[in-house]
Amino acid sequence: MEHSPGFLKVVNEARPRVSEITTDQARERLAKNPRAVLLDVREDHEWQNGHAAEAVHLGRGILERDLEKLYPDPDTEIIMYCGGGYRSALTCAAAKKLGYRNTHSLIGGYKALVAAGWPMKAGD
Repeated sequence: MEHSPGFLKVVNEARPRVSEITTDQARERLAKNPRAVLLDVREDHEWQNGHAAEAVHLGRGILERDLEKLYPDPDTEIIMYCGGGYRSALTCAAAKKLGYRNTHSLIGGYKALVAAGWPMKAGD
């Protein structure tokens, strides 16, 4: 997907302020921390078409509204992913503004998870 220059500008401004990790690092973090959350921030229709088997869904459009309800502890480790790693950088930046201290954006997003052979499922 080719992104608009304005969108890329906003993402590139957010990236230095967030932690970006690889699929291998995500796998390691999830294995070490049973309380860590893999959070899919894509749109509902993207989630329905397929997502990481252990992921929780909270679309970017309602993240700021509902994140604290789902995870009231600002030290919760949350690994966010979107389709390609752009929107998740923005959601990590938003979570930081909400006071979350242990969030990560998955480099390459859902596409990287699929390429890495991550267990997937559809629906929910």
